[in-house]
Amino acid sequence: MTANELQHLTEWLSMTFFKKPFAHQARFNNKLRTTGGRYLLKSHDIELNYKHYAQFGKDELIGIIKHELCHYHLHIEGRGYKHADADFKELLKAVGAPRHCQTIQRETTVLYYKCNQCDQVYRRKRRINTKNYVCGICRGTLKFFSKKSLR
Repeated sequence: MTANELQHLTEWLSMTFFKKPFAHQARFNNKLRTTGGRYLLKSHDIELNYKHYAQFGKDELIGIIKHELCHYHLHIEGRGYKHADADFKELLKAVGAPRHCQTIQRETTVLYYKCNQCDQVYRRKRRINTKNYVCGICRGTLKFFSKKSLR
Protein backbone atom coordinates (compact mmCIF):
# COMPACT_ATOMS: atom_id res chain seq x y z
CA MET A 1 0.00 0.00 0.00
CA THR A 2 1.39 3.36 -0.99
CA ALA A 3 1.25 6.56 1.06
CA ASN A 4 -1.32 7.99 -1.33
CA GLU A 5 -3.58 4.94 -0.97
CA LEU A 6 -3.29 5.15 2.81
CA GLN A 7 -4.30 8.83 2.77
CA HIS A 8 -7.33 8.10 0.57
CA LEU A 9 -8.35 5.13 2.75
CA THR A 10 -8.16 7.26 5.90
CA GLU A 11 -10.20 10.07 4.33
CA TRP A 12 -12.79 7.57 3.08
CA LEU A 13 -13.11 5.88 6.49
CA SER A 14 -13.49 9.26 8.16
CA MET A 15 -16.34 10.31 5.86
CA THR A 16 -18.03 6.89 5.91
CA PHE A 17 -17.99 6.13 9.65
CA PHE A 18 -17.65 9.58 11.26
CA LYS A 19 -19.40 11.78 8.64
CA LYS A 20 -16.56 14.28 9.10
CA PRO A 21 -13.55 15.05 6.91
CA PHE A 22 -9.99 14.08 7.79
CA ALA A 23 -8.00 17.20 6.91
CA HIS A 24 -4.53 16.10 7.99
CA GLN A 25 -1.93 13.53 6.98
CA ALA A 26 -1.93 9.77 7.51
CA ARG A 27 1.37 7.98 6.99
CA PHE A 28 3.30 4.82 7.81
CA ASN A 29 6.04 5.12 10.42
CA ASN A 30 8.48 2.20 10.32
CA LYS A 31 9.95 3.17 13.70
CA LEU A 32 6.80 2.16 15.60
CA ARG A 33 7.44 -1.14 17.37
CA THR A 34 4.87 -1.91 20.06
CA THR A 35 1.82 -0.01 18.81
CA GLY A 36 -0.37 -0.29 15.74
CA GLY A 37 -0.67 3.46 15.30
CA ARG A 38 -0.72 6.79 17.04
CA TYR A 39 -2.47 10.13 16.83
CA LEU A 40 -0.17 13.14 17.14
CA LEU A 41 -1.79 15.86 19.26
CA LYS A 42 0.25 18.81 17.98
CA SER A 43 0.12 18.18 14.23
CA HIS A 44 -3.16 16.14 14.21
CA ASP A 45 -1.48 13.58 11.93
CA ILE A 46 -1.94 9.83 12.23
CA GLU A 47 1.02 7.45 12.05
CA LEU A 48 0.52 3.75 11.42
CA ASN A 49 2.76 0.72 11.84
CA TYR A 50 3.36 -0.90 8.43
CA LYS A 51 4.25 -4.22 10.10
CA HIS A 52 0.63 -4.64 11.24
CA TYR A 53 -0.56 -4.23 7.67
CA ALA A 54 2.08 -6.65 6.36
CA GLN A 55 1.38 -9.32 8.99
CA PHE A 56 -2.41 -9.09 9.50
CA GLY A 57 -3.76 -7.45 6.33
CA LYS A 58 -6.06 -4.63 5.36
CA ASP A 59 -8.85 -5.44 7.86
CA GLU A 60 -6.49 -4.97 10.80
CA LEU A 61 -5.22 -1.72 9.29
CA ILE A 62 -8.78 -0.42 8.89
CA GLY A 63 -9.47 -1.18 12.55
CA ILE A 64 -6.35 0.71 13.63
CA ILE A 65 -7.23 3.69 11.43
CA LYS A 66 -10.77 3.81 12.88
CA HIS A 67 -9.29 3.72 16.40
CA GLU A 68 -6.93 6.59 15.65
CA LEU A 69 -9.72 8.55 13.94
CA CYS A 70 -11.69 8.31 17.20
CA HIS A 71 -8.79 10.04 18.96
CA TYR A 72 -8.57 12.57 16.10
CA HIS A 73 -12.23 13.62 15.91
CA LEU A 74 -12.76 13.76 19.68
CA HIS A 75 -9.61 15.85 20.17
CA ILE A 76 -10.64 18.26 17.41
CA GLU A 77 -14.09 18.64 19.02
CA GLY A 78 -12.60 19.22 22.47
CA ARG A 79 -14.19 16.10 23.97
CA GLY A 80 -12.56 13.25 25.90
CA TYR A 81 -10.14 11.58 23.47
CA LYS A 82 -8.12 9.44 25.91
CA HIS A 83 -8.61 5.69 26.32
CA ALA A 84 -10.24 6.03 29.75
CA ASP A 85 -12.78 8.70 28.70
CA ALA A 86 -16.43 7.73 28.27
CA ASP A 87 -16.73 9.71 25.02
CA PHE A 88 -13.89 7.68 23.51
CA LYS A 89 -15.36 4.34 24.57
CA GLU A 90 -18.78 5.25 23.17
CA LEU A 91 -17.37 6.35 19.83
CA LEU A 92 -15.30 3.17 19.54
CA LYS A 93 -18.46 1.08 19.91
CA ALA A 94 -20.44 3.28 17.53
CA VAL A 95 -17.97 2.91 14.64
CA GLY A 96 -16.88 -0.66 15.43
CA ALA A 97 -13.25 0.18 16.11
CA PRO A 98 -11.14 -2.19 18.23
CA ARG A 99 -9.85 -1.04 21.60
CA HIS A 100 -6.49 -2.80 21.07
CA CYS A 101 -4.67 -4.12 18.03
CA GLN A 102 -3.17 -7.58 17.63
CA THR A 103 0.34 -8.29 18.88
CA ILE A 104 3.10 -8.64 16.32
CA GLN A 105 5.25 -11.74 16.64
CA ARG A 106 8.78 -10.46 16.96
CA GLU A 107 11.83 -12.61 16.45
CA THR A 108 14.14 -12.63 19.45
CA THR A 109 17.74 -13.75 19.53
CA VAL A 110 19.25 -15.70 22.43
CA LEU A 111 23.00 -15.78 22.96
CA TYR A 112 24.75 -18.57 24.83
CA TYR A 113 28.03 -18.20 26.71
CA LYS A 114 29.99 -21.07 28.24
CA CYS A 115 32.53 -21.12 31.05
CA ASN A 116 35.92 -22.46 29.96
CA GLN A 117 36.54 -24.20 33.32
CA CYS A 118 33.28 -25.65 34.66
CA ASP A 119 31.21 -25.73 31.42
CA GLN A 120 28.38 -23.69 32.97
CA VAL A 121 26.14 -22.29 30.19
CA TYR A 122 24.67 -18.78 30.42
CA ARG A 123 21.70 -17.68 28.32
CA ARG A 124 21.50 -13.97 27.51
CA LYS A 125 19.36 -11.68 25.34
CA ARG A 126 22.08 -9.06 25.02
CA ARG A 127 25.73 -9.39 24.12
CA ILE A 128 28.24 -9.17 26.94
CA ASN A 129 31.91 -8.26 26.92
CA THR A 130 33.61 -11.51 27.94
CA LYS A 131 36.66 -9.56 29.15
CA ASN A 132 34.56 -7.85 31.84
CA TYR A 133 32.46 -10.81 33.01
CA VAL A 134 33.41 -14.13 34.60
CA CYS A 135 31.57 -17.31 35.62
CA GLY A 136 29.43 -16.86 38.72
CA ILE A 137 30.31 -20.36 39.98
CA CYS A 138 34.05 -20.79 39.54
CA ARG A 139 35.19 -17.30 38.39
CA GLY A 140 36.44 -18.82 35.10
CA THR A 141 36.52 -16.97 31.80
CA LEU A 142 33.49 -16.97 29.51
CA LYS A 143 33.44 -17.79 25.82
CA PHE A 144 30.69 -17.14 23.28
CA PHE A 145 29.02 -20.47 22.55
CA SER A 146 26.12 -20.04 20.08
CA LYS A 147 23.32 -17.82 18.81
CA LYS A 148 19.73 -18.96 18.36
CA SER A 149 16.73 -17.12 16.88
CA LEU A 150 13.34 -17.70 18.49
CA ARG A 151 9.85 -16.67 17.46
